[in-house]
Amino acid sequence: MTRGDFSKLIKFRLTFLVVFSASISFIIAVKANGGNTWGSLYSTTMWVNWLKLVVGGFLVTGAANCFNEVIEVDLDKLMKRTMDRPMPAGRMTTGQGLVLGLGMGMAGTYLLGSLNILTGLLSVFSILLYAFAYTPLKRKSPLAVFVGAIPGALPALIGYVAGQPHGRIDEIALILFSIQFVWQFVHFWAIAWVLDDDYKLAGFRLLPTQKRDRGSAVITVILAVILLPVSLLPTIYQYGGYYVGGVSLVCSLIFLYQAINLLRTLQIKEARKLMFGSFFYLPVVQLMFLFDFIAK
Repeated sequence: MTRGDFSKLIKFRLTFLVVFSASISFIIAVKANGGNTWGSLYSTTMWVNWLKLVVGGFLVTGAANCFNEVIEVDLDKLMKRTMDRPMPAGRMTTGQGLVLGLGMGMAGTYLLGSLNILTGLLSVFSILLYAFAYTPLKRKSPLAVFVGAIPGALPALIGYVAGQPHGRIDEIALILFSIQFVWQFVHFWAIAWVLDDDYKLAGFRLLPTQKRDRGSAVITVILAVILLPVSLLPTIYQYGGYYVGGVSLVCSLIFLYQAINLLRTLQIKEARKLMFGSFFYLPVVQLMFLFDFIAK
């Protein structure tokens, strides 16, 4: 197996975004709980634990993707975007993929669990929900997107819980989770709109109405509207100031504008713009929350 095969197997870009999101939440948690045994943002202990989070999160996410591809290997052979992955292309057996996934999952869970028990439990829950609930549901119901949005948003929660010695879920943790959770819907549906023809080859039902129609576009706009006030929660609850509030408002309005353009035209071109907009939206909002929170 080549380095490129491994990258495709673990969905490197997706895994990188997951670890990035968890890292932002981790640093926010350390700042929010200043003076605890993790030390300050400048302590060696804090950065050692951050490294555990990064490596553990990378391994756990890679494991979930391995299990997903083992389960969907026959379906991946049908879609252009996935047929060159190592298992459907025949460069790796499903047995090898399963062993690799189990190894990464156990190692990643051990590292995350060494930070605190709740972090380890949440990582296991994330793997199980993604691989064994979301994955099979994709062919049965658009509700798969709701189920998938939970493990998709858990990195923000896991990162925050990992940033505390005893691990707990507080108001800031729920805000971080909520922003990423609601964002997931617009993000998923934009991708599903662009790739609907390919998804249909495997029988996936991910658009709200299972079609590229006005109903799916309306629901996408509704979630983009909901995301706007949710993105302002850091400022509303005074965990961030006007900088994060202003940037979040502008990003949310641009995101909503892109969703409205999809509703207006029902064109793949506009869905692609919304999809790329979603790639920028979350990192920008999370980084602004971090910078504004640290500056307080």
